[in-house]
Amino acid sequence: MENKTQTWVREFILLGLSSDWKMQVFLFVLVLTMYLVTLVGNILILLLIRLDSRLHNPMYFFLSVLSFVDLCYSNSIAPQMLAHLLSARKSIPFYSCVLQLYISLALGGSEFFLLGAMAYDRYVAVCHPLHYTVIMHGQLCLGLAAGCLVVGFANSLMETIITFWLPLCHNVINHFACETLAVLRLACVDISFNKVMVAISGFLVIMLPCFLVLFSYVRIVAAILNIRSAQGRSKAFGTCASHLTVVCMCFGATIFTYLGPQSASSEEEEKTVALFYALVAPMLNPMIYSLRNKEVMAALQKVLEKF
Repeated sequence: MENKTQTWVREFILLGLSSDWKMQVFLFVLVLTMYLVTLVGNILILLLIRLDSRLHNPMYFFLSVLSFVDLCYSNSIAPQMLAHLLSARKSIPFYSCVLQLYISLALGGSEFFLLGAMAYDRYVAVCHPLHYTVIMHGQLCLGLAAGCLVVGFANSLMETIITFWLPLCHNVINHFACETLAVLRLACVDISFNKVMVAISGFLVIMLPCFLVLFSYVRIVAAILNIRSAQGRSKAFGTCASHLTVVCMCFGATIFTYLGPQSASSEEEEKTVALFYALVAPMLNPMIYSLRNKEVMAALQKVLEKF
């Protein structure tokens, strides 16, 4: 086995997305625009759900939690990206890197389970409409949301510990943020165990909610096909279309990055997918849920009329 010298790391150097100054300025403007749209969109969703009593139901409760998670996730990545895009030296202290990895993993995992809980909510709404309010009562919704966060943060704690427990040979991370696969590449020792743990973690955090979503939508589609009127089928499908769009977007990007073959994607492709998930998805989520939702648009119109 090749001998490598272990390095005591006090800070990490992030290579970012580009070393070209003009490209970094362009990326700064692009990232700033996306970040501001993300902030405005998700804060607006939270305010509309809080102010309009017509949106006080389980579906919009989960949507508000999802918007809050997206806000926190973007804030854990975007401000540092913006600062580094205008900096010659892109450094991050060791413990800040640990915290960033932990928070981003925790929020990302929590979001997957939230999407699974939202799929269950849609299943109950379509397949058991007469018992919807009885089944999806307040305590169950709070319990599901809390459980999603607890599982996400617990899984992230385990993965963060085994990632930074490794001895590191250098401190240059080929990424724009502290990310599991990028940090693992710095290790001086064999990382087979870590790869196995990342695979197990990915299965639990990604595939289990994905299976729940698939099971829910199989039942939903079967129930919709049994509806006789075309208008009824269209209305039932409309209540699920936004959620299904977000599910395909979020699960698809992450499965490609973490569960695909090692040779299928380069480090640059991994950064591109990570950028999509960190900035594009949180920006698009409120747009998808608002533009296709008459109740949200009505709530927005009502608020605008007041002001």
